[in-house]
Amino acid sequence: MSTHVRHLRGLTVVTALMITAGLALTFFYAPLDAEQGFVQKIFYIHVPLAIVSLVGFCLGGVYGIGYLRTGKRVWDMRSYCAIHMSLIFSVGGLIAGSIWAKASWGHWWVWSDPTLVSYLIVILLYCTYQPMRFSIEDPERQARYAAVFSIVAGAFVPINFIIVNLSSEYLHPRVLNLQGGAMPGSMKLAFYTSLVAIALLFATLMKYEMASKELRIETRRLRRRLLGEDAGPLGRTASPS
Repeated sequence: MSTHVRHLRGLTVVTALMITAGLALTFFYAPLDAEQGFVQKIFYIHVPLAIVSLVGFCLGGVYGIGYLRTGKRVWDMRSYCAIHMSLIFSVGGLIAGSIWAKASWGHWWVWSDPTLVSYLIVILLYCTYQPMRFSIEDPERQARYAAVFSIVAGAFVPINFIIVNLSSEYLHPRVLNLQGGAMPGSMKLAFYTSLVAIALLFATLMKYEMASKELRIETRRLRRRLLGEDAGPLGRTASPS
């Protein structure tokens, strides 16, 4: 049995329980924000999605380093899945943020806000990852170029955080600062529970994608063996596509 299939059932159950707990705390325990009212509840979804997606992009770069150091396919696959999941989560965070902006400002988008713009830049940067990757036919070159991209782009992600926090103009609705002092304890509990839940969801979906791709690679290898073809060294030639 694949290492990525093991413990998936338990991880899925824990993730479902944490998501349920996060939603319950968000809508039934955390108090309404004094200024924004009920619409502030989207904060408990938008911010965790944004944080987890940015961490996932950086994680893709770490896995890219692992591939360049070892040349093993599994590191390339991990990097690919981490970036793929981060893109999905970042789009979700962007949509949630736009809904929050519409409710708070009356506009879906405000170009003068550094938080939105810098986050969008990161997303657009990673939107070039898959077109770049699959424009290369040779599996080894594909993995190597993708690893370099993930490392360089991953190093750029912290700049997003630095720009936002050093910016002098804060138009973005602020509920959480670096110390979390702007929130009462009940809000902190709901927020951190939601953050853990979203992080677990990321890990669970990534493991499912890894397991799916490993199964696809193994199926291709067996089919080639049955046809009498040379499958090649699985650790280097297989692509996670």
